Amino acid sequence: MSVGAPAASTASAVADPSGAPSPSTSGAGPDGGDQPVDLRSDTVTRPTSAMRRAMAEALVGDDVYGEDPTTTELEQRVAAMLGHEAGLLTPSGSMANVLGVRLLVEPGQELLCDSLAHVVRAEMGAHGALGGITTRTWPSVPRQGAPPGLVDAEVVEAMMTPDAGPYLVSTAAVAVENTHNFGGGTITPLPVLADLRERTRAAGVAVHLDGARLWNAAVADGVDLADYGACADTVSVCLSKGLGAPIGSVLVGSAERIARARVLRKRLGGGMRQTGVLAAAGLHALDHHVDRLAEDHRRAADLAAACAAALPGCVDPASVRSNIVVLDVPGAAEIAAAAAARGVRVSALGPRMLRLVTHLDVDDAGARRAAEVLEEVLTGVERGRGAPDGPSGRQQP
Repeated sequence: MSVGAPAASTASAVADPSGAPSPSTSGAGPDGGDQPVDLRSDTVTRPTSAMRRAMAEALVGDDVYGEDPTTTELEQRVAAMLGHEAGLLTPSGSMANVLGVRLLVEPGQELLCDSLAHVVRAEMGAHGALGGITTRTWPSVPRQGAPPGLVDAEVVEAMMTPDAGPYLVSTAAVAVENTHNFGGGTITPLPVLADLRERTRAAGVAVHLDGARLWNAAVADGVDLADYGACADTVSVCLSKGLGAPIGSVLVGSAERIARARVLRKRLGGGMRQTGVLAAAGLHALDHHVDRLAEDHRRAADLAAACAAALPGCVDPASVRSNIVVLDVPGAAEIAAAAAARGVRVSALGPRMLRLVTHLDVDDAGARRAAEVLEEVLTGVERGRGAPDGPSGRQQP
């Protein structure tokens, strides 16, 4: 399985000899004059030198007229990788999800998803505000002992009411997220998604796959992207997280649906012109930054082990299989502030929830530095001293 196998590209694909970002974020922190180790999200990555060259040399045209060759190449390539007919470049993963869901759910109909899903927690209510779509959720931990965000096809099937008549809201689609962001990078196995697909098909309900980090799932489980694509009617994938592009996601589906999505994208203000500059970054990422995601997964596992050793019970290292580590800690905001004062930035997403995300801009030295700082701060919590004083407040997800 080669998720990111290189292909001939309209964009200039210049390989990074080292694969390292520039500048590095592996320094010891502000006291030493270096960049902090930033584990808040994989969205903080910056284009590598080779990616910038590919962007500068890209062939471009007016994409609203359908005349940008590099954008067309990217859309066709991603669609083929996922086994779908067509693709559409969007400025963000949220827009890709809004479009993908809207293609499947009419105003007044219902989308089912889990209670921590990105589509209902982090997209500013767009599906209801812009699409007139109602949502109903199942618990993100559907069964005792299951990791957060793991799909349980039986639970989802029991919730579906696809033909509710004039009395209840009819279920039109189900959204699943793989890997699962707020679930700590949980990967739903392909057989589970395939089972869900069979159940929804039998009920006449569609499936949208929020695959912002589907690349990570594919690398971790060795699954061909087309097999994931076969489990959904529409799929969104992000280029600006683990793949390191500065902007962009791609929505895939049937040719008919994507033609409609192009109209809806323009209605939302997403019609863009010389997008080949952005698409070139995505093509470069597909050629050079997919297989290396395994390095991020290894570093995340090492960070989880270090945190668990410092504060037992804050995370199960065995559950960390992709690039996200979620810690259950007291005083998350204070701990994040204490780590930041030592040159390591993490996200406090709730009173007890800390998130660490490894990515292209954090190398082994940076991960080791982060582990040392987090061990120091968390050991203080374990000993009952609490985190050192520092500014509090919730950080952005």
